[in-house]
Amino acid sequence: MLEQLLQALPAQGSNGTGIRVLTYGSENDDPVLVKLIEELGAEVVIDEQCAGTRYFWNEVPDVADPVAAIAQRYIERPPCPQKDLEGKKRLPHLTELVDDYRVKGAIFLQQKFCDPHAYDAPAIERALGEKGIPTLSLEYDIVIPTGQFRTRIEAFMEMLTVEDL
Repeated sequence: MLEQLLQALPAQGSNGTGIRVLTYGSENDDPVLVKLIEELGAEVVIDEQCAGTRYFWNEVPDVADPVAAIAQRYIERPPCPQKDLEGKKRLPHLTELVDDYRVKGAIFLQQKFCDPHAYDAPAIERALGEKGIPTLSLEYDIVIPTGQFRTRIEAFMEMLTVEDL
């Protein structure tokens, strides 16, 4: 079944019609937000969020001690900004994602009062800007303000479209 799925995935992958966007930041458990972003002309090709690819990024190594392997995987995965104080591994990981996935714009999604992500945001925005990647910042609470975000995302998509001309 896995082999059949792997053969079918390329046909179901990117349709190549949207502007390639990275989402990064806090927890986002509302698929409506990603759907809104994609309805407005983007294609979210990769994310770097708490329960997104950051959580599942690396594999558990195949070693004799499975508990040690799980611990090693946990320590080596892309860190939350709260735990990225000394190694500063998150920023290089993000910029690598931008290159690997040919991202044209980035959307920072921050849950209100998630201070570690707010602290990291200026450095990330600066690094992405140096790579020519514009960033849109959206802060939300429990309820996603769809109307307000629609307007801001539309403007961001227009800006990215003009830059491509």
